[in-house]
Amino acid sequence: MPSEASALPNVARVLIYSATRDFRHDSIPTAVDALVSHGPAANISFDHTEDQTWFTDDRLQQYDAILFLSNTGEGINFAAYWTYHKYLDLGGNFVGIHSASDCLRNTTFFQKELGAAFDYHPELQDAIVDIIGPSHPSTSMLPKEWHVRDEMYNFKSDPRSVGAVVILSANESSYDDPGTRKFDQGTPHPTAWFQEHGAGVDSNGTAGRSFYTSLGHLNETWQDDLFMAHVMGGVQWALQANTTRASNANGAVGNGTSTPSTTGTNGTASASGSSSSPSTTTGTSAARSQYITASTPMVFIGAALAISLWTLF
Repeated sequence: MPSEASALPNVARVLIYSATRDFRHDSIPTAVDALVSHGPAANISFDHTEDQTWFTDDRLQQYDAILFLSNTGEGINFAAYWTYHKYLDLGGNFVGIHSASDCLRNTTFFQKELGAAFDYHPELQDAIVDIIGPSHPSTSMLPKEWHVRDEMYNFKSDPRSVGAVVILSANESSYDDPGTRKFDQGTPHPTAWFQEHGAGVDSNGTAGRSFYTSLGHLNETWQDDLFMAHVMGGVQWALQANTTRASNANGAVGNGTSTPSTTGTNGTASASGSSSSPSTTTGTSAARSQYITASTPMVFIGAALAISLWTLF
């Protein structure tokens, strides 16, 4: 495991996707701005969209990684679902941040690529995160016991069950969690992890890398240098998979020139011309109940229709 992530020899292209269908974090614009501003030093060019129609073969294949940022709910439609799966099979890399683990709950390949789905979290509070993988580029700069103010997520499975390596662990003695855990998420408590080969790829596909951190709830968090070093270290590590054109000229995806057509809020690039979706809701942690659980999954109507038509013929 490398101890640090160096800038890539070629500019890497990363698409930030932050569409939400349930709760919406008000830190998303701050997060997008922070990522974009940190890109040049790492030789990364970030684009940003919340428009699921951006998920086409031609567009996604321009990117070395797709970064899911604080998403909630079923944030892409059936067509985009298959396009994204194809992208991963071609060697595309995955990065997920915070509530990215609370989206696409019915999508098996996405949940495997992510590692584990969000279950619930106790109220926002101060906590200690233990660094259990100190040599990873996303953790090598962190203190052994990292004091944070964030949401300590619990998950519906152990990410280690799909081959993930846990590198950050919530120190359960440092915060209060009176909630009821219904799932085995493994020990120690997973908070951030990586997969050298993303588990969401088909057996005949080319697996890129996967990185996920559950931290990142507050605006203030995205203004913290240590947190940004953690996130950017994870992004850079994912981009060094040698499966995309940023690091491998023979890669099938990445390092492209396609750019979103308009500018969204806060000056960030947006394929849709807007950084919010009409079907999202905005709120703060205080507006939610103390124990946040994944809501009832939506049904892919398109999938059901397709199956019905297939059975008729």
